[in-house]
This record gives sequence, structure tokens and C-alpha cells, in this order.
Amino acid sequence: MKRISVDPITRLEGHGKIDIFLDDQGEVANAYLQIPELRGFERFCVGRLAEDMPNLTNRICGVCPEAHHMAASKALDGVFGVDPPPTAKKLREMFYSIFFATDHTTHFYALGGPDFVVGPTAPAAERNVLGVIAKVGLEVGGKVLKMRADGHNLIKMIGGRAVHPNWGLPGGVSCGIDEEKRKEIEARGREAIEFAKFSLQVFNDIVLANSDYVDLITGDVYTHKTYNMGMVDANNRVNFYDGKIRVVGPDGKEHAKYDAKNYRDYIAERVEPWSYLKFPYLKKVGWKGFVDGVDSGVYKATPLSRLNAADGMATPLAQAEYEKFYEVLGGKPVHHTLATHWARLIELLYATERWVELATDPEITGKDYRVLPTQTPNEGVGCVEAPRGTLTHHYWTDERGILTRVNLVVGTTNNNAPICMSVKKAAQGLIHKGKVSEGLLNMVEMAFRAYDPCFGCATHSLMGQMPLVVNLRATDGQIVETFSQYAG
Repeated sequence: MKRISVDPITRLEGHGKIDIFLDDQGEVANAYLQIPELRGFERFCVGRLAEDMPNLTNRICGVCPEAHHMAASKALDGVFGVDPPPTAKKLREMFYSIFFATDHTTHFYALGGPDFVVGPTAPAAERNVLGVIAKVGLEVGGKVLKMRADGHNLIKMIGGRAVHPNWGLPGGVSCGIDEEKRKEIEARGREAIEFAKFSLQVFNDIVLANSDYVDLITGDVYTHKTYNMGMVDANNRVNFYDGKIRVVGPDGKEHAKYDAKNYRDYIAERVEPWSYLKFPYLKKVGWKGFVDGVDSGVYKATPLSRLNAADGMATPLAQAEYEKFYEVLGGKPVHHTLATHWARLIELLYATERWVELATDPEITGKDYRVLPTQTPNEGVGCVEAPRGTLTHHYWTDERGILTRVNLVVGTTNNNAPICMSVKKAAQGLIHKGKVSEGLLNMVEMAFRAYDPCFGCATHSLMGQMPLVVNLRATDGQIVETFSQYAG
């Protein structure tokens, strides 16, 4: 059996490789997405002070530290039994909306976008952000750089640092904003709305206007019918910061809707010996393997999943784009993995609209932005929608607030099983009779890029245990003895 390796895979956060195995006829017998790195945050957080977690866990990732910072802050609210005042909640959500818009901009233009703007089979040296700028012009490149710079400057203004903020606390935040800062945040937000509208027009002009791209998006190679997960507000509209977790089936019907603190009643996790990533699945459906359909507990938690799980968007411009999205793609739910890029831009627009809504809220400059904890610490769960999917932090402490156990279910971990399924299906649909090219292998990689995975965030094993196999070899290379831990 012939093996083809894509090592390392490109345009993602973290490290990984794809191994594709061809049978004697040159057809794909199997394909594996393997993640060789281990971060292990769940284990080395044990024994630390709980209040360290917003600053400690945002070191998991330099791309989305704000997501871990916010989930950790919310988990501490639970640990210490405090409910932040309205100003604190609105400041947190505004900060998070700014981050969301900045992060989605990064993925579309630097990570996922080159496959469409430059072309999926274009030379590898051109499939990057510089290739995108060369294709769409320096003016567009300037818009992208300004959007990212504005976002990071505002994150620093509000959260203390442009990367790894140190702002969230149990019961609220460490500081508020004054009117001068509020005006700056509002002004940059109104510009960001125009940028989001511009980005959707870019997608319309370059992708939707190209029949080959539309066929690629809607084709079977990149389609999986799984359950979808996302956070919704009281009206079942998309919300990134707070709400209930809603899960809908492959047919779009509601399967579950629950408070984040009850996630263990609905989500279970398993491990496989060939990856450091856990594989979550819907507990009430069960694990049936790497298959889709209503009888499989595999689910997705992506921008597309959030749209599928919700009844709409909570802001007017994003709602109009939401309606167009489903009209063009034939109604809800949409199961085309590559359509996630379009959904991500709709979320970009929503994030910028929500950013301005909160920046113009009269309470946003309030002075009451923290409640001091008075209860004995115990246990808490914090949940937000990270750009890559539903993010849950769960902490247990002793009476002194020392962590005794930590569980993190991050966005990419939720998507681990469907990512593996998407990579295998793309390989089987694209590679035939042993004919492989660099362009075809990039199209296999496109199957995981749509999920915008962050493998640095996701590399944990169940209860901190790591599957490990050590082969002891003689000088001639022959295996003398094999030692294994937690590996089948």
C-alpha cells in the first residue's frame, strides 16, 4: 500500500500532517489527519490559583487568546459565585466582538481566502496573503491591514495587551472605558462594518460569480450531513458571548438546547491512539465511528454550524445576508463544508454591528464594572463561541481556590471528528488511479481549512493522559521491544 504524506499541512494554527494510503489500484483506501503536538494545559493548570486562569489559558494560542481569556473569566464567575454587573457584561461582549471581527478577517484573507481568490491549484508560492493582495490590489491589502491593526489596538486599549489580554476577573473586569475611548471604539466599529460589507462583496464577486467555485462548494466531495452546534440568545439568534447551546440534527430539527454548565449531560469525549486530540460526540446519540447521519453522534461547531443551529442573526445587515445565504444554497440546513467561508463573513458583519451597538449603549461607560467575590470557591463552567467553535472551560477547586481539576473542550476539539471525515472524503473524491499533484493535495487540505482549526488549542487527551508508544530498536533498526501508555 502506497502512502502519501502532506507534512506539514499549511495555513492553520498549530501543526499537523495528513497521511493518505492508496491501494493497488491507486484509489484512496484511507486517510488520516494526525496531530503530533501535545500542549497538555489541562494537567499543568492543576495546583494553580483559579484566578490565574484568564492569563494562563490565553497562552494556549497567540491567535485567539481572547477566546480563552473570556471563557476563563466566565468560568471564574461560576467558581466564585458572582454575577458581573451589566456594564461588565457589555464591556466583555464588546471586547469579544472586536476580537471576533479581527480573527475572522485574518482567516478569510490569510488562511482560507487564498484558495479561492488565487485559486485552489495555483502555484503554492502564490497561495498566501501576498498572492491575495496581488490578485485584488494593494488598496484591498491596505484595508485588511488597517482592519487588523484597528482591532488589535482596541483590544490593547480595553484589555491591557494586544495579545494575551490581562483584563478579565471573577465578577467583571479590571477597568472600564471613558467617553473618549468609547468614541474611538465606535468610530473604528463603523469603519469595520463597511469593511465587513466590502468583504462580503469580494466573496460575491470572486467566489459566487465563478460557477466552478460554486460547483466546488456545493459538490459532494466537501459535504457532510452531521449535527450542528452553536450558542443562541433568548430568541434563538446567534450570540458569541452568552446564551444557551443549541444542537440541531442533520434535518435541521432541534436535538438539544441546554445551559453551558450542563454540557456533560450532552457531550462525551473519546480518544484514539493516533492523535493527541480528543473526539467529542453527542452522548444521547452515541459514538458510531467516523460517519455522518442522524444515527451518528458526530457534530460540527463552526460558523456554518452556528448559522444552522440558530433561527437568524441578531443584527439587521447580518440578518439580510443570512437570508441570502440560505436562499442561494437551497434552504436550511446547509451541509457544504466550504460554505463555512461564506458563513464566516456573515459572522464578521454581525460582530461589527454588535460592536457598534454595544459601543453606543449608555451603560458601556458605567463605573460599576465588577462585583467582588465573597463566597467560598468551588466549581464553575464558562462558555463562549470561539471563532472556531463552542469553547468550554470547566474548573474545580478546593476551598482555597486552588485548582484540583480542569477540563477544556475547545472549538477545534468539537470539530475533530468531522475534520478527519472531511479530509478522508476529499482525498477519496479527488485522488484516483494514483494520480496525485500538488494542486490536488492542496484541495485535500482545503477540507480542513474551512474549519479554521487551531491544533495548539486542541491538543489535549482525556483527563490529561497522553497515548504514547515507544519503540526500542537495535542498531540494525529492528524493533526489540515496544512500550505503550493509553494506546490501543
